[in-house]
Amino acid sequence: MITVVGIGADGWDGVSEVGRAWVGSARVVLGGRRHLDLLPDIPGQRRMPWPSPLRERLPALPDSLGDAPEGHVVALASGDPLVSGIATTLVDLLGRDEVRIVPTVSSVALARAAMRWPAESHGVVSVVGRDVSLVRRELAPGRRILVLSSDEHTPRQVASLLVEEGYGDSELTVLGDLGGPSQSTFLCDKALVLTGQDFDLPRLNVVAIDAVGPHRGGWVAGLPDDVFEHDGQLTKRDLRASALARLAPTPGEHLWDVGAGAGSVGIEWLRAHPSCTATAVEADAERAARIARNASRLGVPGLQVVHGRAPAALAGLPAPDAVFVGGGATREGVVETCLAALRPGGRLVVHGVTLETEQLLGRLYAEHGGELTRIAVETAAPIGTFTGWTPARAVTQWALTV
Repeated sequence: MITVVGIGADGWDGVSEVGRAWVGSARVVLGGRRHLDLLPDIPGQRRMPWPSPLRERLPALPDSLGDAPEGHVVALASGDPLVSGIATTLVDLLGRDEVRIVPTVSSVALARAAMRWPAESHGVVSVVGRDVSLVRRELAPGRRILVLSSDEHTPRQVASLLVEEGYGDSELTVLGDLGGPSQSTFLCDKALVLTGQDFDLPRLNVVAIDAVGPHRGGWVAGLPDDVFEHDGQLTKRDLRASALARLAPTPGEHLWDVGAGAGSVGIEWLRAHPSCTATAVEADAERAARIARNASRLGVPGLQVVHGRAPAALAGLPAPDAVFVGGGATREGVVETCLAALRPGGRLVVHGVTLETEQLLGRLYAEHGGELTRIAVETAAPIGTFTGWTPARAVTQWALTV
């Protein structure tokens, strides 16, 4: 059992009595060098800095602790250890029953207090060890966002992102060393200002954003087609919304986007909730690279892109809760592999525009049931000096819940 004790920027003085007792009785204390230096001297106590690189070497950590008795190993973490903290990684590694948590006030709570923002009035994005593009998903006119930074460079990266997205007029506040004696507040009335100068900012900081900018599209499925970079291989807006309504993104679930094209279905699945995950499978190398660019641009850089052809490329992927087949359904074994991989209660949606695919979907509907729909979309367009309807190719959609 490892006990994780939260410690704030105020150091040992801010650690709770319970936390102090655990640290005082520990045979081994793990932590960053900064945290270890904050502790008083305790005779006979072994202190170990976290291994580097952390994630690669953590699995071997229990063996390196030797025969320390249960309850006598303590790990130090900043603030609330479960807010972008080491405790999350330790629980994943050791299991929830092997990790005890003794938190202190989180950086989110301290930032919220400094800004006087009610908890329900803002979003929180952690870019600690993550792509700053995650902020893009949260952008909306009037939106308040707290960004948990990796280091002193993060505020400028966030400011540059805001300018790129047309949010350069947003107010940006850098809150440094929250809860400590050197707590600081750096206010930029426009994010654009921070991109043009090299300010000296604290390494430990949270960025508060009062967003001012254009509407970029919501979290409900059906983003405009022109927000995606594509070569024509794109599940268009109305068809995408129909497919995602049946795929039903749910927090924590995983999607396979097979024959992903521009990656639009997988991207919108991820935008539905931060805990959703997805894998896009695409046989064309140029399109696979384009999918990654689209995902980053639309605030979901975590989309896993697999360059390969189904069904072979599906081997070894995380089991899906939902599968969308936008291309390649007639290839032998593709639909069968997807059906076999689905978890109980999983959803499969397949689109087809050719007669061959339509015939296949008709057979599958006869064998398995589900919902078979033919969708035809027409859009208004000029005809000389008048306006008429321009039809797109009709799409046959088969949806099944297993």
